[in-house]
Amino acid sequence: MRTETLIRMEGMNALLEKLGKVDAERFVARIIKEPFDYTKWQENILNNMTVRELSKNASEFVNRNNIWF
Repeated sequence: MRTETLIRMEGMNALLEKLGKVDAERFVARIIKEPFDYTKWQENILNNMTVRELSKNASEFVNRNNIWF
């Protein structure tokens, strides 16, 4: 099991890697400023989708937005 410190460090590293310093800071500031219920957000976003539906939607999003990994 990871410690809280390790989780925070890995999370910040992921944000920094993906967003860069400025946008990572903006993201953190926004999360701190606004009330945020991750469980409710997840329910709204996933909307009880199956794994297959989620995968299909993600693939369609990637194709629509010309995203390459």
